[in-house]
Amino acid sequence: MNKLLNHLRIRSERLYITLKTFFKWLLLSGITGICCGVIGSLFHLCMEFATEFRTGHSFMVYFLPVAGLVIVFLYSICGLKNDPGTNIIITSIRTEGKIPVRMAPLIFISAFITHLFGGSAGREGAALQLGGSIGNQLGRWFKFDDADKRVVVLCGMSAAFSAVFGTPMAAAVFSMEVVSIGIMYYAALVPCVFSSLIASYFATNFGVRGEDFTFIKFPSLTFLNTFETVCLSILCAGISIAFCIMLHKTSDLLRKYLKNPYIRIFLAGLVVVGLTLLFNTRDYNGAGIPVITKALKGEAVPYAFILKMIFTAITIGAGFRGGEIVPTFFIGATFGCLFGNIVGFSPSVCAAVGLIALFCGVTNCPITSILISFELFGAGGIPFFMIAVAISYFMSGYYGLYHDQTIVYSKYKTKYVNRHTK
Repeated sequence: MNKLLNHLRIRSERLYITLKTFFKWLLLSGITGICCGVIGSLFHLCMEFATEFRTGHSFMVYFLPVAGLVIVFLYSICGLKNDPGTNIIITSIRTEGKIPVRMAPLIFISAFITHLFGGSAGREGAALQLGGSIGNQLGRWFKFDDADKRVVVLCGMSAAFSAVFGTPMAAAVFSMEVVSIGIMYYAALVPCVFSSLIASYFATNFGVRGEDFTFIKFPSLTFLNTFETVCLSILCAGISIAFCIMLHKTSDLLRKYLKNPYIRIFLAGLVVVGLTLLFNTRDYNGAGIPVITKALKGEAVPYAFILKMIFTAITIGAGFRGGEIVPTFFIGATFGCLFGNIVGFSPSVCAAVGLIALFCGVTNCPITSILISFELFGAGGIPFFMIAVAISYFMSGYYGLYHDQTIVYSKYKTKYVNRHTK
């Protein structure tokens, strides 16, 4: 009888601890989701305003070099001259690294400036930094230990990504998957899921709408289109490697030969302006969502993916702020469209497959890639996307957008490697 009572007592204590922990994270995910949902929605609306204003006033791009000087000045007076961007968020989750609270307003303002004046960048990198900074600050206010603070940072990343990009399922998983490839922080599953959904709900009510490309009609799998999908995925893996190398090498070279950040960003701004005038188009300024939409409808300039890689590498490498994922979508979609036109397979389907394959190649996040394909394109193309994701993940090697991302387990063997991406 005593053994039974003791067993029941232990079980009840465990149940109490589990319920206590569950409701703690439910409360925190609600707070984080609301905070990041509101701020992320505001950020998204500001990015839309910047894009619309720049589109209606094409002369704005001429002031990009001066805008770059403002960004460097803002980071300088805030003591973040060598700010590593999204890498600092990734590092803080694995270690006891600190995230400065001033990072949130800085990335908000600087990303807005970059988009307003035509720098080639996305918005999701800024969203991850916004969410991570907000989550870290909430962890401080609630006086969490380092382990719980990391979970709140993941929670904030998911919430902000969901609010800005409109893909709550992918956002919930992305923050858990992107830090350490081969393992996932499942302890953050409940808070990340709820914060992502709550942020998405608030963003929707603020009038923020995610991208919807469900107009694409996917055929049934055949031997021929499976073979073409495999070929496209291998090529996209190669392009993802090239893009990552280009981003990192451009940044390294600019920092090596132009040590003064003001000179570096000013000259890079002049180069972007010069390229814009040379090709007589504004397609490569900003994130490039209209070009992505055209590519998914089967229309793309054959060399568009190369120019976007160049524009983005110069913009991000010089110190302008934003993200690399939407430019990755641009590159993948335009290359996929080109591939489809060359081989005679639906350019729209190939653009969609290219977009997802390249995203997987640069982020090393296969689960997120499949989820985001479902949210962007619907369920009809899942067989194509599963092939693309599997091959791109395998063939892209140990390269990635974020230097502090760790490949914990090998992509090729059941082997512990624990190495940073290149």
